[in-house]
Amino acid sequence: MVSVFRGLVAVLVLALPLSAMAAEGMVEVRSSHSAGETADKLVSALEDKGMTVMNRINHAEGADKAGLDLRPTEVVIFGNPKVGTPLMQCARSVAIDLPQKALIWEDSEGNVWLAYNDPEYLKKRHNIEGCDEVIEKVKGALAGFAKAATE
Repeated sequence: MVSVFRGLVAVLVLALPLSAMAAEGMVEVRSSHSAGETADKLVSALEDKGMTVMNRINHAEGADKAGLDLRPTEVVIFGNPKVGTPLMQCARSVAIDLPQKALIWEDSEGNVWLAYNDPEYLKKRHNIEGCDEVIEKVKGALAGFAKAATE
């Protein structure tokens, strides 16, 4: 009984860091570049494919101006009506999650990550039905942008 309990505790302790790393509904990709370089590469990849970059928010700079410390953390907001409109035609409520966003951050071990909303999560969240082709197109585009920024 004691060994079963110890085994269960060990599994829970080992699983805790894994569950804390990935937020529900997000796809995370490790980058081989700094946070700033990853964000730069993402912006270039987006613009090369005709996406509009609406904003780039450097949260670490904002924290510094407030006298607070924050490891590199940036959000890039981007979109294209040719991609977003078909999603909204499937379910208008998805507009709350558009335009798309990418989060780039450095973790406590110095690893840099790029994350974005998983289109499958958005599909579930907004009860999108009959639009699998649109979801697959968005999934492919986001994965391609992430790859271009992180490799």
